[in-house]
Amino acid sequence: MSEPIIRPATDADADALAGIGRQTFIDTFVDVGGFAIPYPAEDLEAYLGSSFSAEAFREKLKEPGGAWWVAERDGELLAFANAGPNGLPHPDARPGHAELRRLYVSKSAQGLGLGAKLLEIALDWMEAHTDGPLWIGVWSGNLKAQKLYAAYGFGKAGEYEYPVGRWRDHEFILRRG
Repeated sequence: MSEPIIRPATDADADALAGIGRQTFIDTFVDVGGFAIPYPAEDLEAYLGSSFSAEAFREKLKEPGGAWWVAERDGELLAFANAGPNGLPHPDARPGHAELRRLYVSKSAQGLGLGAKLLEIALDWMEAHTDGPLWIGVWSGNLKAQKLYAAYGFGKAGEYEYPVGRWRDHEFILRRG
């Protein structure tokens, strides 16, 4: 087995991004081994269908000002990150600021250091493509992610509700700079 490589995502990755995104969301937030958030089935399916379809990823990959990276090994996607113009609802946030939108590492790739590598690449890109602070939204119950982001200089700047169908996840807004 070869070492994982990190590269920019392309349109050809849309199907794999949809698969890994959907499964990582389920593994992390829905399954008993994860946070076991009791999303109503209808809300979860609506969210997964709109957020993690190949078509949705094809559109997201074309977004002006956005950047995507994937980690793969032997043709299999293991993780991905996405950054772009800030869209978090904070009074100090501006679209010209950069936001880390997603950082997903598949269950099978946990512990390989891919999350930290992707985070560093995304942060470097964000620093080079912003006129202000960096932003991250993170689920309030994900202490591991909050600890990781704090190690990179992010602190809590606010809170908001993130929609998963009609369900609302309580999220923290983190800022650096």
